[in-house]
Amino acid sequence: MRSGARVAVAFAGAALVGASLLTPATALTAVARGIPEARFDRPFTGFASPSTVLTDRTPVDAGLDPKPIDDALASIAGWEEPSGATHPLYAGAVTLLGHDGQVVAREASGYALRYADGAGTELPRAEWVPMRGDTIFDMASVSKLFTSILVMQQIERGAIRLEEPVATFLPAFAAHGKGSITVRQLLTHTSGLKPWMPLWSDWPDKASRIAAVLDVAPTSPPGTTYVYSDLNLITLGVMVERQTGKGLDQLVRERITNPLRMKDTGYNPDASLKPRIAATEFEASPPRGMVWGEVHDENAWSLGGVAGHAGVFSTAQDMAVLAQSMLNGGTYGGHRILSPDSVVKMTTNYNAAFAGNSHGLGFELDQRWYMGGLASPTTAGHTGYTGTSIVIDNMSRSFAIVLSNRVHPS
Repeated sequence: MRSGARVAVAFAGAALVGASLLTPATALTAVARGIPEARFDRPFTGFASPSTVLTDRTPVDAGLDPKPIDDALASIAGWEEPSGATHPLYAGAVTLLGHDGQVVAREASGYALRYADGAGTELPRAEWVPMRGDTIFDMASVSKLFTSILVMQQIERGAIRLEEPVATFLPAFAAHGKGSITVRQLLTHTSGLKPWMPLWSDWPDKASRIAAVLDVAPTSPPGTTYVYSDLNLITLGVMVERQTGKGLDQLVRERITNPLRMKDTGYNPDASLKPRIAATEFEASPPRGMVWGEVHDENAWSLGGVAGHAGVFSTAQDMAVLAQSMLNGGTYGGHRILSPDSVVKMTTNYNAAFAGNSHGLGFELDQRWYMGGLASPTTAGHTGYTGTSIVIDNMSRSFAIVLSNRVHPS
């Protein structure tokens, strides 16, 4: 089911494309300022300069028509209020749009906390927490991108090979005929594993839950179907942890967030950050109440908040830095996290046999239903169940990030 955030990011992406076609008035203004006209039908080739760092510009200063962007932001804010008896799509959102190294829109709207229970009972108005530009979101499945980057780093280091069986590193994974499943098949969701298992309820502790994932029987032969599966990324996360002897939280910090100075990104945020965190769902089973400041995904929660498929918290600004690092060919601010070759592989379709399910090594590709006007064969992105979305279009050197709390309160 399409979430409000996916609708919003599609609208935001379309706004960037629409904004590229300047009106006569804005075109004259841009020319007067010495700004070349931006055109999305004249695509860039290759990566942006490795020295590109994000700067804030008005749309006009970036050579864009501001009206489609303003209209998109107004629509996103409008979806945060009920329409008659209809519940809002989400309580609040933070939108950040970038083009050619320039941030052309930052908007926080609605509320990070609004409801008291799963029935939608509103808290007293004085207790509502407004959304801020630096609100921290549970990124849900967008966390899979961080695990995928760690896998690509291991490939660069020669520690693993893309077409190598995962059981080479995790012997227990060979159970039930999975000995031939490769690293690539996990990254592209063509392993044949089922989508999900109720780890939090059916096994008593972290060790037994990990063992259950490694022991699971496939539902189809590897390479024959596309099935999006959390188990793929949980397995890859365990593989990287056992190879390195370090937890995913430490690896993400050392290899991604510290080098890129993504200061608000990581797992299990400190309790002192709770006022800045967007609340998610009210959970009766397990009996967690309003989930706020802890990972929403029950399986990630049962694994201590750190897992290959979910658990990362971040902000729109930090995700913008990650997006620009991909547009730069794997580097930002003088710190490289991936080689250009790895970035190409992460945004190259390995799933040509599965129409409509284009997928690179970690990134989804060409998914118009949420990428909107930015969609192309090389446009990369991911969504998260909590209401998070990121879309990166290399040909226009643009990105659209819409982070919402669409599961708040249910």
